[in-house]
Amino acid sequence: MNIAVLGSGGREHALCYKLKESRKVQNIFCVPGNAGTGKIVKNLNIDISNFQVLCKELLKHNVNIIIVGPEQPLVDGIVDFFNKKKILIFGPDKFASQLEGSKYFTKLLCDQNNIPTAKFGVFNNIKDAEIFIDKNKFPIVVKADGLAAGKGVYICQTKNHAINAVNEILSGKFISSSRVLIEEFLIGEEMSYFIIADKNGYKFFGSAQDHKRVGEGDTGPNTGGMGAYSPSSIINNELEKKIKRKIIEPTLNGLKKLNHPYIGFLYAGLMIVNNEPYLIEYNVRMGDPECQTILTLLETDFVSIIEAAIKNKISGLEILWKKEKSMCIVLCSKGYPNAYKKNIEIDKINNLILDKKSLVLHAGTYEKDGKIFSNGGRVLNFITLSNNLLEARERGNSLIKKLNWSNGFFRKDIGWKSIIKNK
Repeated sequence: MNIAVLGSGGREHALCYKLKESRKVQNIFCVPGNAGTGKIVKNLNIDISNFQVLCKELLKHNVNIIIVGPEQPLVDGIVDFFNKKKILIFGPDKFASQLEGSKYFTKLLCDQNNIPTAKFGVFNNIKDAEIFIDKNKFPIVVKADGLAAGKGVYICQTKNHAINAVNEILSGKFISSSRVLIEEFLIGEEMSYFIIADKNGYKFFGSAQDHKRVGEGDTGPNTGGMGAYSPSSIINNELEKKIKRKIIEPTLNGLKKLNHPYIGFLYAGLMIVNNEPYLIEYNVRMGDPECQTILTLLETDFVSIIEAAIKNKISGLEILWKKEKSMCIVLCSKGYPNAYKKNIEIDKINNLILDKKSLVLHAGTYEKDGKIFSNGGRVLNFITLSNNLLEARERGNSLIKKLNWSNGFFRKDIGWKSIIKNK
């Protein structure tokens, strides 16, 4: 069997790493991949937004299954395209991908299926948005309706801040957004809850807590993710039953009623308020960096899981997990999430000594003449496993310090709320 993974980040390196463990796979391709994926699988330098060219090249390499990493091609309809070509591809179709592609679509689905979420309004002009802002308390949350690479969310403490955020979005800061969504600020604790679904059912696929803010103590602007740990420290049996009954199952049933059953990974970004779940957002793929923490805990053969989902038999498969905790700390380029330098050599990366409980996954990197260079805001992911989150964090932080990359920075407090709570 030959499998292609689409994407070039830390999530895709994690997917390739886990696929590589399976004896069922003959060849794995990462399109376009990064310096890390290039060490373990074959990178193919193809533009994944050009479906015709991508299809032609993947057929040349006799690819049997395509796994889509990032959200953009899913929202653009890559699954519909390859389904028409009768090539197996794992992910939701274009219609279902609106769960991430349009926050308004998701809010409407919540309304129609009684899914608990924050109260909201959607606007395409500043005047109506301002009237809504005036009627609500602060802080208030302003979001770009479309895709924004994890950066289109503003938590606004004042009216001026909210109006400025609305203006930025409506003036085209995020190309995919011509509308702005404004919603109430929920006070609670965030959690990421994942499932894998096919036409007939779904299975739990891990929980995590992501750290979106660039600064320690969860301060500063939002990023694509500065780190995560898994499993979430706030998950419990009662809460999980509520998540399934009130959020996951009404969503899947709602899409089935619309004749677009959800197939693929689904990530529910939740706010937990007094042990009650509220949907904040959906992502129609594995999160990044949550994927990196979750897959390192997976015991069941990953290819068997993908095969079962493609054959609509996921409900009959038992998925097993390690009992440990996993943490991912993201090493970023200085300046991220704003302007940063690229093409900086990471000269000491081959000097790092890793054990069975430590892993370095590449994100924004490339290789040239045997050397590794940075090529993005989020550059490397340091994953550590332990029975203790504090120990996992200390080991991850220590590895980054040993790397001593002068152009990088990282949050030293990943998992801080859970660690403080469990001291």
